[in-house]
Amino acid sequence: MRKENLLTGDRPTGKLHIGHYIGSLKNRVQLQDQYNNFIMIADQQALTDNARNPEKIKKNLTEVALDYLSVGIDPSKVNIFVQSQIPELNELTMHYLNIVTVSRLKRNLTVKNEIKEKNFSESLPTGFLIYPVSQAADITAFKANVVPVGEDQIPMIEQTNEIVRSFNSIYKRDVLIETNALLPEKGLGRLPGIDGKAKMSKSLNNAIYLSDSPDTIQRKVMSMYTDPNHIRVEDPGNVENNTVFTYLEAFCLDKVKLKEMKEHYRRGGLGDVKVKKYLNDVLQAELETIRNKRNYYEKNLDYVFEVLKKGSLNARSVATETLFGVREAIGINYFN
Repeated sequence: MRKENLLTGDRPTGKLHIGHYIGSLKNRVQLQDQYNNFIMIADQQALTDNARNPEKIKKNLTEVALDYLSVGIDPSKVNIFVQSQIPELNELTMHYLNIVTVSRLKRNLTVKNEIKEKNFSESLPTGFLIYPVSQAADITAFKANVVPVGEDQIPMIEQTNEIVRSFNSIYKRDVLIETNALLPEKGLGRLPGIDGKAKMSKSLNNAIYLSDSPDTIQRKVMSMYTDPNHIRVEDPGNVENNTVFTYLEAFCLDKVKLKEMKEHYRRGGLGDVKVKKYLNDVLQAELETIRNKRNYYEKNLDYVFEVLKKGSLNARSVATETLFGVREAIGINYFN
């Protein structure tokens, strides 16, 4: 039975942190035997709000590739490719823009939220506004039946499928296929930053990165936000909205011990320092293999770029086939 195509990716705006790891990277490793996988490093999308600092994107592209390989993404099973190296995506975006209105783009909830988050107003870059269309080009170019996303990205999937239906209807050919969102399992949501804020990010300086040294991880863990009312060891503590316990819920494999620690903390007698030390041990064990692999690949960057080159060539051959079908449907393959 033929495998379905699956597309995932990241914007190279910084190194990947443990929120990325627990939220998507571990899942990608598990899925790489089940689908024809395309993993995109979305450098062009990152340039929509970093156009004046392309060196940042170039540097972080390498960092993201290193993180992919270090967590166990296997280039013999997965096409890891660079968005800007697939020029067919740009032409697909242009064709799709002709069937999408500005008002529809502005109604996209994901775009609305990110515009507000980034404090764009009249300075909104056009490239940022249209990135749902660019994302639709990415998804359809690789005939992706499945796209793993969080709940906040559902509007992007909906808009992609609107574009697919519109295009097929206008040109009366079933050239493009609709895609399905693969949502994460219920339970663990997005990891908060170590300061307890809802978002973990480089700009807020509240993230633990996959590439962090053991000393850096320990320092960050010991500074983590807990229960502000748990002042003395004997005080009863709250494990809900307690960042240390949120991280333990995500990473601790010994669920029996974790349950006992939660009960002890709730009734009092368990100090924050002891809980943080245990979390540090858990994270160090989880990240040691990743860190060692990353160190190896950092010394073999020629291999890393060969992986990206090969993956991009494979991805481009698929995108070229899709674009040919789109051009045929529109009627602009004049000389073929």
